[in-house]
Amino acid sequence: MNNIWDLTQMTKVEIVISGEDMPVIVELLSEVGATGFTALSNVSGLGHSGYHQGRLLFNDRNALTMLTVVLPGERATALINGIRPLLSDRSGVLFVSDTWVSRPEYFR
Repeated sequence: MNNIWDLTQMTKVEIVISGEDMPVIVELLSEVGATGFTALSNVSGLGHSGYHQGRLLFNDRNALTMLTVVLPGERATALINGIRPLLSDRSGVLFVSDTWVSRPEYFR
């Protein structure tokens, strides 16, 4: 496909996890060389483990957090390989998609 916008292809990884697992994921992001991420706290939703309600008073460790990070493909692979074992015995979900960015130097 012709890239008419002159953008650079990257990989977007989105992880929805319990707030108590956030430090582990942030450490993994650092290890794979992620230059930044976006975190949305108190995420609500319905999934295999039931309905999760955001905005739990005084308790962000039990609330869900969604982390979004954009990486070059090889770093995304390392991140995904690190996250999958964590999710094998914990609640959470992982989304991976191709994305295109206008300033690739921000993600290298």
